[in-house]
Amino acid sequence: MFPSGAVVCATALVFVSLGAASTEEPFIEQREVTFDIDKIRKDLHEPDLMQRELDLTDLINFKDIARDLTPRGRQPGFSPRSSPTMGDYPIQFPLGRPTPDNLQAICLHGDQRPRYPDSYFPASGFGVVKRRADAVNKAESWFGTCCKGNQTWGSEVTLCCTTQVWEQFVKLFCKEDSSIKAPQYHCCKFGGTHRLNCFNDGAPNPNYGPTEKVPVPPLPSASSFSFDPNTCQRERANRRNKKKKQPTAQKTHINFPPGRPTADNIDSLCRNQNLRPLFNIKCLSGPGNKMLAHQAKTINRVEKGFKQCCKKKKGLLSCADQKWREGLNTFCLAENGQQVDFKCCVGNEENERHNCFQSVSPDPFYNMTSATEELSLNQICDTHKIIMKRFPVGFSLNSFVNQCCPLSEQEKTACSVQRLEEMSRDACLMQRSTHDDIRRCCIMPSQEVPQCISKILMDAVTRATEVLHQKMRKRCPAS
Repeated sequence: MFPSGAVVCATALVFVSLGAASTEEPFIEQREVTFDIDKIRKDLHEPDLMQRELDLTDLINFKDIARDLTPRGRQPGFSPRSSPTMGDYPIQFPLGRPTPDNLQAICLHGDQRPRYPDSYFPASGFGVVKRRADAVNKAESWFGTCCKGNQTWGSEVTLCCTTQVWEQFVKLFCKEDSSIKAPQYHCCKFGGTHRLNCFNDGAPNPNYGPTEKVPVPPLPSASSFSFDPNTCQRERANRRNKKKKQPTAQKTHINFPPGRPTADNIDSLCRNQNLRPLFNIKCLSGPGNKMLAHQAKTINRVEKGFKQCCKKKKGLLSCADQKWREGLNTFCLAENGQQVDFKCCVGNEENERHNCFQSVSPDPFYNMTSATEELSLNQICDTHKIIMKRFPVGFSLNSFVNQCCPLSEQEKTACSVQRLEEMSRDACLMQRSTHDDIRRCCIMPSQEVPQCISKILMDAVTRATEVLHQKMRKRCPAS
């Protein structure tokens, strides 16, 4: 047996030839055509390239092609594969967050972590991994800036520097990644702390250990990283200020109990009411604040009653006294109906209780208010915007705010004194102040100038503080 298709094809070829001869050239003499069936059968049984299924590997050497496509200049530690895919160009991305545990490795093994020059990639394509590689190159170069300063800064400042580098690395990468019409890196879809945590969690080398057998040459960076060690101190102070603080000295921050209304204090009671604070009870819901919250709630209740009474022209004093007595009677009863553990409440009759509250009041004449308590230069930090907008003093407060306000309270006081001397000197040296009071201060003896300008500044603080407390009547007690 031999393939029937081949016989058909051979037979058809013969008939076509005969047909063509008979139609196109009728004048040619017709003759009998014969063919050897045995020879055809023999030829069909012999393998031939045209009569079998082709295997392309016989024609193409893929190893040669892969060798030609392999990029030159590959870094040590990376092996080429048979075809150029994204997996052929591994990137140690993203980088992990600098910590006290990996800080030494960041600086010690910086030249034993890979860099990615242009020669590492093909001339075209691979934009995704190229952007990641560029981000890593920048961050590693900037880490070098931090590590060079480590000799004089110390580990704490160096950690602050490397942390800023890493956060800048995340910020710039996501900014560029979002500007490209391509699928966005998944961590960049988040924001804030969630984004930073995502980058850190995905780091393939979070300990910054060495991954290259031989040191790699540094790459020139098109951008530089500018670091100011002073920012670290401000960042630490800001973190401390953001932490929730528990009130400790309640007499300093809550004038409890309020003084009993009398003929001697009723005028100041009503006149200064807008300067006395109310309190947000929600911020006192933490453990250990139960009594403080109870006192704050009582003050809010009594002040609300005073506001109603102060609108009256007749019976003002009796109205205020009644609201005061009702408020403190309510204070002495806990939610379960039992007496509150406060010395004026326990075991006293109503009159004795009221006399006790009157005697222990820290402000029986309602002279102490938020705006008239002893002021300090530190309060510029809370009021500087109001001062600059409504009560200008003739010179800028920006340097004071930038240098002193982020510091702790103890450091802030020393900074305030130093900055006041500098501001006084600068204000007089410029001799361009349009503030009449400043000009009068500057013609005084030099040793009296700081005190004169300080008085101008404190007057502005007092007025700004009144405005601030009018805007923020209901607040948490300061700690």
